[in-house]
Amino acid sequence: MGKQVVVIGGGIIGLCSAYYLHKEGHQVAIIDKSNMDAGASYVNAGYLSPSHVIPLSAPGVMKKGLKWMFNPSSPLYIKPRLNKDFLQWVWAFNKSCNIEHVKTSASAIRDITIFSQELFEAIIRDEKFNSHYEKKGLLMLCQTEKALEEEVYMAKMASDLGLSAREVNTEEIRQIESNVSIDAIGGTYFECDHHATPHEFMEAMKAFLERVGVSFFKNETVMDLEIQNGTISKIKTQNQILKADEYVLAAGSWSALLSKKIGLKLLLQAGKGYRIETSRATNITVPAILAEAKVAVTPMNGFTRFAGTMEIAGISHNINKIRVEAIARAANTYYPEIMLNHEEKKTAASGLRPISPDGLPYIGKSSKCDNLTMAAGHAMMGWSMGTATGKLVSDIISDKKPTLDLKHYHPDRKF
Repeated sequence: MGKQVVVIGGGIIGLCSAYYLHKEGHQVAIIDKSNMDAGASYVNAGYLSPSHVIPLSAPGVMKKGLKWMFNPSSPLYIKPRLNKDFLQWVWAFNKSCNIEHVKTSASAIRDITIFSQELFEAIIRDEKFNSHYEKKGLLMLCQTEKALEEEVYMAKMASDLGLSAREVNTEEIRQIESNVSIDAIGGTYFECDHHATPHEFMEAMKAFLERVGVSFFKNETVMDLEIQNGTISKIKTQNQILKADEYVLAAGSWSALLSKKIGLKLLLQAGKGYRIETSRATNITVPAILAEAKVAVTPMNGFTRFAGTMEIAGISHNINKIRVEAIARAANTYYPEIMLNHEEKKTAASGLRPISPDGLPYIGKSSKCDNLTMAAGHAMMGWSMGTATGKLVSDIISDKKPTLDLKHYHPDRKF
């Protein structure tokens, strides 16, 4: 028998949750504080990347973060502040930055990203979405021996996990990406990776959900969750009260604020990322990550996107021009023929990515509440894990055995 389900959050995770819940016969409503046309689900690099098996909380990351703290254009910036939630997150993040954690997390990341790729492709095929999707792999481009050594190690780790990954020299890079000049001493190539144009999929998914009867409540903020005996009885927005059998919390970086309403201390910080786009011809045909600069380059449908930086500085949509310039500079450094102009940089946008301390998402039900399913904390991998997370949420609410083992993603896990 179908259930009444309210999904809080209309990003990629919320939409995919609604999609699979609808397929299981549930009556679904989506509520979002925005107009559902901007944010991390729209400005990301569009990667569906099993290659990213190493979580953000990897050995040496905290050391780099401290080193880069006073460099406003650095790839990673962690703004120090005397805030209890932030300090607890930093402690847990630092604790997770070890090789043992990387080894135990890598297979969990691989499994959910591969599953997500399969589901993403199936949705486009089954629903006949007219949205861009390609399987051209991913290049990691390096300009220093140190970065190349690190990337080769990561490629070896991915290969050991059964993913198609290998080192490439400059000649092989030219063969893979033959129409544009690249300044790199070498790199790695992940044939296992795919990419898409985010807004096209998002618009197609929203149109499909509206067509099949999913309700949308846009520009409505959830103000409160009313709890009775460990069960949510209703949620309140500034405009109305909504009641349902089950609720899904997929509110991205805002999920930690709402989880407190049920007594769950969800360690989560917002990580701001930026993107610049150009519709001018770049001749880039294969996605790439500029290793030292940590900038992602994606040939999308009609334009090329340059995205990057991780700015952990609280919830803010302010555009830091210094960080935008750093992305543009990196693009020109690795692709000497490409120079992003003033107008392109002026239209840069940002999105907030919800980051857990261990780099793994929160998926599942907390012992604090029996009718709330968590689906948040995917960091830079929300696009790569979106469809699989939606399917897992549907499995849980439909009382089915989850397709994947959820132990690594449990919202009650200890750090």
